Amino acid sequence: MPKHIFVTGGVASSLGKGLTASSLGRLLKLRGYRVTMQKLDPYINVDPGTMNPFEHGEVFVTDDGGETDLDLGHYERYIDEPLTRSSNATTGSIYQAVLNAERRGDYLGRTVQVIPHITDEIKSRIKRLATDDVDIVITEVGGTVGDIEILPFLEAIRQYRFEAGKGNVCYLHVTLVPFIGPSGEQKTKPTQHSVTELRSRGIQPDVIVCRSEAPIGDGVKRKISSLCDLDPEAVINAADARNIYELPLILHDEGLDKVVCDVLRLDGEINLGPLQALVRKVEAATKPTRIGLIGKYISLPDAYLSVVESLKHAGFHHGAKVEIDWIQAEDVEDLLGVGRLSDLDGMVIPGGFGQRGIEGKIAAAKYARENAIPCLGICLGMQVMTIEYGRNVLGLTDANSTEFDTATPHPVIALMHDQRDVSDMGGTMRLGAYYAVLQPDSKAHAAYGEPVVSERHRHRWEFNNSYRNRFEAEGDFRISGVSPDRRLVEFIELNSHPYWVGTQAHPEFKSRPDRAHPLFRDLIAASLVRSEGRNPKLIDVDAVSVDVDVDGVTAIRSDTDGVSISAA
Repeated sequence: MPKHIFVTGGVASSLGKGLTASSLGRLLKLRGYRVTMQKLDPYINVDPGTMNPFEHGEVFVTDDGGETDLDLGHYERYIDEPLTRSSNATTGSIYQAVLNAERRGDYLGRTVQVIPHITDEIKSRIKRLATDDVDIVITEVGGTVGDIEILPFLEAIRQYRFEAGKGNVCYLHVTLVPFIGPSGEQKTKPTQHSVTELRSRGIQPDVIVCRSEAPIGDGVKRKISSLCDLDPEAVINAADARNIYELPLILHDEGLDKVVCDVLRLDGEINLGPLQALVRKVEAATKPTRIGLIGKYISLPDAYLSVVESLKHAGFHHGAKVEIDWIQAEDVEDLLGVGRLSDLDGMVIPGGFGQRGIEGKIAAAKYARENAIPCLGICLGMQVMTIEYGRNVLGLTDANSTEFDTATPHPVIALMHDQRDVSDMGGTMRLGAYYAVLQPDSKAHAAYGEPVVSERHRHRWEFNNSYRNRFEAEGDFRISGVSPDRRLVEFIELNSHPYWVGTQAHPEFKSRPDRAHPLFRDLIAASLVRSEGRNPKLIDVDAVSVDVDVDGVTAIRSDTDGVSISAA
């Protein structure tokens, strides 16, 4: 029978419950246990798929097409396990399931109530993950203790220990220990109140993780221990870390995984070697490279969380410290003459929906193409690269996507797959994992090192097949990856460019801190070449040798696969 860990939060939001839960999952995996994770979200939306990125940050997509909370990205990056749509449940989806059951007559005419029907449905979502293939299920409850909307979730997890047995459930509460400047003290009162509120709901935490700006002293720990009825060893401090990938080591040094294993009656030694190696690699990433992120939602960086982490992972791989220049897409055309874009070593044009900022993204793609700036286009980014090339190289005046201009004379991007009821905005996209067949000797194939790849998708519009021959006939533009039936374009690139690559997929969802995604890895490799290209010398970027002359990049030669990438 799998063990369960429930993670709650108190005092304030954004304390890092997801990172704490993810770090614990990583530590338990290093102890040899099979771990999976789940997020219970209290908002009434059925899923985050239709929510504005300014409201909720990025939508993380799973292999089976689930549109989920961004915390699932943290989970996957830390425990390195593919999750499913079952790993995210919202109040909206739970009530929807209960109401559908009521309409079918499943409750035989009885009154439908929060207890037991809603709480039973919440417990059923938790039990879905408790399969024979899993040893430990970690469930994070979104929101903050004291919020009215999380009460059914707290009641459900309270009941869960009674049903599963005391040794099979551990409650972990993340709280805040603030520092009050005038008094020069770290205050425990917010933690006390938060735990009191949690206990009023019938839950006594087994572990308290105290977030703080600076490390807390033993006296503070003893005070929290005494007032919250916990052993001092069960009060864990998570002070601000230098980087988020150091957090598991900090929590291990504080004894978190040992305390949890004691509560759940688990044993086993831990192998910290892989985690220590990762932290050393992160700390060794010092070579500077500047990447422009051309986005529509840059005022909320969480809207591009997985893209940012993927860039960092690629930097770790090459020993590079990636500096991100957040560039508002609507401002690009005003920046063309001021040098900001020319100072970039590389560029990412990420996904998105809607017309705002599109012309700026197109201008950025053009600037990267004409100035040999390495550029990776993701989903919408690939589409604007296609539009740009059609307009400015093929002479397709006013080429566009029918998403933005239904009357365009050259719909190089259009709806190509089955679009049924467009009133259901959550059900009309190509969602989840799809395979692509890569062309031999292409940049995409060189990056992946294999002929068939699987990536996650989230989009409605596609490269218009009616224009495929016109694009490829020009000679430089290359469709380097297509769906197995050859109906859908998945990858594009330029033969003559150091790295101008677009993909219809969202590769950022599969990048890992100790296994950078191939497309981001090669983007950073090419960007490092550009950053060093102002000085004539031969540099080494991991296993890639790069010849540079005073005019810029002339070739990239891989020592491992013999691929040669030429640049104009």
